[in-house]
Amino acid sequence: MMSREHSSWINSLLTNLESSGPEAAAAAEYLRWRHTRVSVYAQTTGARWTADRRIEIHPRYAELAADDPYVISLVIHEVRHLQQGQFTALSVYGELEAWHLQFGYLKKATGIYQPDPRRDDLIDELMHVPLNQERSALEQARRLMQAFAGKKYRIDLLPLYPLPAEIRYQVTRKETLPPRWRNV
Repeated sequence: MMSREHSSWINSLLTNLESSGPEAAAAAEYLRWRHTRVSVYAQTTGARWTADRRIEIHPRYAELAADDPYVISLVIHEVRHLQQGQFTALSVYGELEAWHLQFGYLKKATGIYQPDPRRDDLIDELMHVPLNQERSALEQARRLMQAFAGKKYRIDLLPLYPLPAEIRYQVTRKETLPPRWRNV
């Protein structure tokens, strides 16, 4: 159960999304339109989306201000996954897209990619990996994400493409994503 303190913080966070730039405003609009529940919940990641279309934020981030750019970037990232759908969200392609959106927002909002500038070099390299259908680019993205997030971040278990496209690739060996997953 969410505490009143967290409920108030979530309300402030959602209000702050609307005035925190175009990416954040688009995320706020999507949350309103889909009636998406945002809550605070202990987990192994900073935030996550759930199969029943909720977003859960780790309690350590609820200790920050509700207008903290990193917290807002987490919501933007998770909203993108909800927009992608489960097949894309559960792929390296989907993660790369969400990381690009999250860290692009942070760079615009703060001038740095994330709170620990000593690790900006990894994110800078990741931001230069093209979001395309080339498996070599997606494999590079996978390596960089795991180098940044650590071995407990199991991006290595996800297919490079959204699952139906990955199966198609495994059968045909053609590195072409179906139109549905191009520029998602």
